[in-house]
Amino acid sequence: MEDRFDLTGRTAFVTGASSGLGRHFACTLAKAGAKVGLAARREERLKDAVRQIESEGGTASAVSLDVTDPAAIAPAFDAVEAALGPVTILVPAAGVTARAFFIDTGEDQWRHVMDTNLDGVWRTCREAARRMQANGAGGSIINIASVLSFNVMKTVSPYATSKAAIVQLTKAMALELARDNIRVNALAPGYFSTELNEDYLSSEAGQKLISKFPMKRLGEMRDLDGPLLLLASDAGSFMTGAVIPVDGGALLSMS
Repeated sequence: MEDRFDLTGRTAFVTGASSGLGRHFACTLAKAGAKVGLAARREERLKDAVRQIESEGGTASAVSLDVTDPAAIAPAFDAVEAALGPVTILVPAAGVTARAFFIDTGEDQWRHVMDTNLDGVWRTCREAARRMQANGAGGSIINIASVLSFNVMKTVSPYATSKAAIVQLTKAMALELARDNIRVNALAPGYFSTELNEDYLSSEAGQKLISKFPMKRLGEMRDLDGPLLLLASDAGSFMTGAVIPVDGGALLSMS
């Protein structure tokens, strides 16, 4: 029986791959058979992730990349494609947050979040789409939204705004790129413990929030594997413009 989730022969490019969700996405794609280019600013952590993938029988290559630098995007793709072949799967997972009440949010905080979470994704997706269009093979772009794309909580206005914009960017890209056989979808994770939020989630306020979720737990990284592979593979070949919450019902409790 054909395995429509198999990614053998494909090249994926994951940004923000030195830790957290990005690193997990890179490892998951590699286990499904893809050759994976990992990009982030922290080179030593990238190299460690590459070693992990290779120790598990996968193929990977690391490239240093700051997605807020417009001049760095194309050279990063060049490096990955020279090592692994044309990119047909993109997961732009680089992301940051800044916690402050709206009225106390500084210009530098706002700009830092937008430069990475929105502008960086736009730059990376544009470069990937141009290359996928040029090589004629199509591809899959999987943006990373959030439950905060749809509902908000206090002290995260820059992050929530950037992730809401990712939903609209995903839909706009999907509409325009379908003619080139480029599918564009997004995952909207709920609460998973990463470097961005582990302090908050372990606090009294964080624990109180978790207790309100219908499934009453944080997500485990493996909970994202099925949705990620669905969107990356032929199993999701008729999906574009979709945004899939993976949140244990958190959105239900936030409405």
